[in-house]
Amino acid sequence: MVMDDPLDFEKEDPLFPAHRPAKRKKVIGLDDLLLDYFETGKDELKAKAAKAKHAPRDHNSDDEDTRAKEKKISEFCKIVEDCEEKTEEIGAIDDVPPWGQKIFGCQKPPSIPGDSGVENCQLLQSFCANEQLGFDLEIEQGEAFLEGMLMDGWLLKLVRTYGSVEDSIALWTLTKLLYSSNKKLQVSAADFWDSILSIDEADKLLVELGYFPSYSVLKRAILSYGYLFDAPGTKASNSKHMAAGNLDDGPPQNIIAWLRVVSACCKIRKVHSIFSPSEAEELLVIVISLFLDRGLEGLLLILGECLNSLILYFNTSEWESSCVMVAESIAKRVTLDLNCLRIVDCITGTDSRSKFLRSQLTLQLLKISFGLKVASVEKILKLVTSINVKEKECDFFRLYVYLVLMDNLLFSSDAFRDKTVIVDSWRNYLRNCSTQIGCRNWRFYAPMVRNKASYLLQGASSKRFTDGGSISAQ
Repeated sequence: MVMDDPLDFEKEDPLFPAHRPAKRKKVIGLDDLLLDYFETGKDELKAKAAKAKHAPRDHNSDDEDTRAKEKKISEFCKIVEDCEEKTEEIGAIDDVPPWGQKIFGCQKPPSIPGDSGVENCQLLQSFCANEQLGFDLEIEQGEAFLEGMLMDGWLLKLVRTYGSVEDSIALWTLTKLLYSSNKKLQVSAADFWDSILSIDEADKLLVELGYFPSYSVLKRAILSYGYLFDAPGTKASNSKHMAAGNLDDGPPQNIIAWLRVVSACCKIRKVHSIFSPSEAEELLVIVISLFLDRGLEGLLLILGECLNSLILYFNTSEWESSCVMVAESIAKRVTLDLNCLRIVDCITGTDSRSKFLRSQLTLQLLKISFGLKVASVEKILKLVTSINVKEKECDFFRLYVYLVLMDNLLFSSDAFRDKTVIVDSWRNYLRNCSTQIGCRNWRFYAPMVRNKASYLLQGASSKRFTDGGSISAQ
């Protein structure tokens, strides 16, 4: 304890004077230094302003300041214009309409035959004449009675029991299949024809049939649905119209039954040739065109089955020439945009005929696009690889379409298995597209071309040619 310090009781005494701490020297902190610095700077600025106020004016300095301001304004305007151009290029991808083409227009009244003669069929007459059945059936009620039997499945059971189908009943059920607005009746009629157009293990029809659906009947039916793909000028009715979303026109309600009966007719080629090669070609064009209708996206499975049935309908000697005719017909009707890529992608079969059809379709599309009279793969490849992606006028959207079509052409079949020069040239071009288009190049479709070329390059490096159809390199 220090002697000078007060005692404990002295600290508590209010009369005793309080002890004052010793004064410390003021410590100058960093904040005080900064404050002094800024205050000094303000004084210097005030002094400079006072000098400039009393100094004589210099007109040259005012002109220089004006020019400097104008230069900065022009530079800023240029930067804004560049940004607007890049923004327009980035947003231009929204101007590309989605795939889709108007395939069906306004439906026409069906041209149904006036009298099918079903009231006079032996099956119905036997029901009317047989008193042991326990009910009285008038001949005027015959068609309604047959509709009930058809929807309940009894008509098919009777036909299988008798082993034959009368022509009047066959025509009547086909008419209900193609034109009836009753959904259940459509499905029942389609099931009926699926069953009677079947063959057993001995390649014979399960029932005797004298009447078969003909090409003229099927074509007349789909034309009454409002089919437009055959009409001149249909090429202009593309995805722009589809994007507008016209609710008045749409796919017909009988199109599923129509597809099912076409598939059933193709499956009995060994027993009976219902269609000629030219008629089968027209039906194949119709079915492929249906893939462009966005209203039929939910029917891809049924469309695929019908497409495969028509592809397998042709004989080996007929297929190559018929495939070329089908590819040319479609290529003349489809625009070179996302629609043509949609059709190529929808031919998904892995068999040799599907691959050949896909390669021929891409060949004809590229041939028409470049205005060639003769489809030469080597010449088309040279034209595609001559497109310089560094040029300012490069159409990247068209180049994107070319890349997809050209890759399908080269790798859909085994025609270029030994054409190493062609394949290497294509790979080099894909490599150039993936490397020469910069990441900051936001021109219309440029990033998509770069990414697609990189993807195709990886596939081309690892892809093995499989057995498939062959097309001539010339």
